Amino acid sequence: MEFSNAPGRIYRLAADGSLQAELTYHLDQGAMVITKTFVAPAARGQGLAGKLMLAAIALARSHQYQIKPVCSYAQEFF
Repeated sequence: MEFSNAPGRIYRLAADGSLQAELTYHLDQGAMVITKTFVAPAARGQGLAGKLMLAAIALARSHQYQIKPVCSYAQEFF
């Protein structure tokens, strides 16, 4: 499963171009602060939120960022 990256977000669009899943973050003193995870209702139950978290971990590792989970899903994941 592929996700797109843009400054401050990792996301996936559905075939029709609508937002299917998104993780938002900001950088603070060398840390990736994860502020929100979202999965559209039609895409829930497919493990997208967990896959978003794995994509965030990969991005953080590639830039040597610490991760600070702020949103409730990220806190539960870690």
